[in-house]
Amino acid sequence: MPRYIGKEMSRVDGVAKVTGRAKYAAEFRAPNLAYGFIVLGSVAKGTIKSIDTSEAERAPGVVRVFTHLNTPKLGPKANTEYAPPRNAREQDKSFRALQSDRIYFNAQPVALVVAESYEQARYAARLVKATYDAEKHTTDTEAVRESARSPSQGPPPKPRGNPEEALKTAAVKVEAEYRIAMEHHNPMEPHAAVAAWDGDRLTIFDKSQEVYSVRRHLATTFGVPEANVTVVSPYVGGAFGSSLRPNYYPALTAMAARELKRPVKVVYTRTQMFTGHGHRPYTIQKIALGAERSGKLTSMIHTAVHNTSTFEEFSDNTTGFTRQVYACPNLFAPTLIAPVDLPTPTWMRAPGAVSGMFALECAMDELAYKLNIDPLELRLINYAERDPESGRPFSSKALRECYRLGAEKFGWKERRMEPRSMRDGRLLVGWGTATGVWGAFQSPASAKITYRADGTAHVTSATSDIGPGTYTVMTMIAAEYLGNRPEQVKFELGDTNFPRAPAQGGSQTTSSVGSAVHGAALAVAARLLALANQDESSPLKGAAPADVEMLDGRLRLKRDPSKSVQIPEVMRRNNLAEVTETFESRPSEERRKYATMAHGAQFVEVKVDPDLGRVRVTRAIEVTACGKIINPKASHSQEIGGVVWGIGMALTEATEIDHRFGRIMNPNLQHYHVPVNADVHEIETIFVEEDDTVVNPLGVKGMGELGMVGIPAAIANAVFHATGRRVRELPITPDKLL
Repeated sequence: MPRYIGKEMSRVDGVAKVTGRAKYAAEFRAPNLAYGFIVLGSVAKGTIKSIDTSEAERAPGVVRVFTHLNTPKLGPKANTEYAPPRNAREQDKSFRALQSDRIYFNAQPVALVVAESYEQARYAARLVKATYDAEKHTTDTEAVRESARSPSQGPPPKPRGNPEEALKTAAVKVEAEYRIAMEHHNPMEPHAAVAAWDGDRLTIFDKSQEVYSVRRHLATTFGVPEANVTVVSPYVGGAFGSSLRPNYYPALTAMAARELKRPVKVVYTRTQMFTGHGHRPYTIQKIALGAERSGKLTSMIHTAVHNTSTFEEFSDNTTGFTRQVYACPNLFAPTLIAPVDLPTPTWMRAPGAVSGMFALECAMDELAYKLNIDPLELRLINYAERDPESGRPFSSKALRECYRLGAEKFGWKERRMEPRSMRDGRLLVGWGTATGVWGAFQSPASAKITYRADGTAHVTSATSDIGPGTYTVMTMIAAEYLGNRPEQVKFELGDTNFPRAPAQGGSQTTSSVGSAVHGAALAVAARLLALANQDESSPLKGAAPADVEMLDGRLRLKRDPSKSVQIPEVMRRNNLAEVTETFESRPSEERRKYATMAHGAQFVEVKVDPDLGRVRVTRAIEVTACGKIINPKASHSQEIGGVVWGIGMALTEATEIDHRFGRIMNPNLQHYHVPVNADVHEIETIFVEEDDTVVNPLGVKGMGELGMVGIPAAIANAVFHATGRRVRELPITPDKLL
């Protein structure tokens, strides 16, 4: 019977966060600290003709102004690019600040002012004057969509069957085009770094989702061994993709610190964040579905086009999951990219999946109406019992139960099919549904456990915690398998001095790092068993490591707990104050035989004011099947957060660009609209637990991305049901309904 796993636990870092004890990147101090402020350019493409820093350099407190004219050329970068170089001589082309006079996008950094205080640096930044030789630019993805091409990461996807021919002969067809506006991450914590050199050794505090990739990036940038770079990132105030790879500011901060021979801090303003770490790309999708009169799909053609930058490739594989959702013999689902004069996009919560499923799930809703079949029934008609792409069985798939439970809880059977047929007074009521999918990913990860004779344990891994509760869940796993109480376990993360872990992205941290913590705990138990069995009179003689467990300072037989040894006594006899084990977990070979995915079903109610076109999401039920739930309290919070983000994507979020100047018009939280309390009403999250022995030793699947995947589609489908108007472009703002 588990003591902690599967039971609710409050955050172990909660008190530190609400009292301010938790230190974020910008809060680390260093003696003699100088402050940097970034100056942004004002044209979208061209070169810097002149840059005058003389007035800024004379301003009070200014230490130095860096531009492309006096910034040292940085060394070749370790690859962090989306499309890896094709050969060893090809350079990583990701953006670096102040390395040439070339302008690639509007609001690109053109100078860094360093001063004795932040206020002095900010003031002097306004005094830097630049002129440009502007060139004709393109920032509108619509204008270049016809020249979109396949990304160079891997071969382009091949069709399954003959989708074109099957579409021609289909009894019923739906063809539609969908658009999603560009979106920006707006985490509460702005990106920041504090860098300090000691000779050729660098310590940098950075907001990062992968400290090891920042270390590699900075080591090659400055030509020092990786061992000379320490990256520290204990707390991250939200990221969800915006810190998955090194952004331009850590190298910029470290460069200034090295040149000035003193520590330097650089913090983005909210406006600088809009060109400082990528975005969810503007996406155009064409879908054609062919079906029999029974509703059975015969053909799916799903083509996506989204922007990338002119200097680097990025693809979020928008159509990737389309291949694995519904049983359909004929399918083609390519994603194409089109370069524009904007920063490179990046991963943003549920990258590709939420965009692709918006189009697919809305098209399924359109098909349901064309066939006059209930939208939920249509999904069940096309339910895939095996992975349609590989033919492999799923390691587990409880999606059918998600549909059943969600429909029952929501009251779906009371839904009238006809649009505009349900009302609440003068408000139009709409009910929509959609499916969510995400991969059950796992990457190699390491963790170290030091178990002490007094029963306490110190656990470390260089993973991150961008907010989902990694500190807590790793504490729970360690406590469970060390037989400790959670307060006897101290878990630390976010430091390159700790064992290597993958980036916190793709909803893989618990499956990867959690499996490493689990393995390290079992290794500690095995070591203690070997020590105990050096005693001829040990009651555990002949037992294998799999036969024993640790509990409350004892090592005991699972099948006969009366046979046990006192761990402190075993350690004392062997003159040991502590036992340390490091364990690397890796995906099992068994996984290759299966498709490993997490699934969910979403049911949403909207109420629409027919006079104002205002949409409110009044009720949402999210039912998720993602293996075993370690901490239900945190897991429900994760899914609620996914629903809220989905509401933002569906109804409010859009990065607006004035294409005449290639400039973002709303780079702030006043004009970039995210959902607030008044936009969020009743949300219920439910888990259908799966007993999956294949995905990893803990049986867990990721949920952080999955929670939002089907939500925008479910909202759009509910809006159609309420109004009879099919809006195929996100966000669904009042003007689109009037």
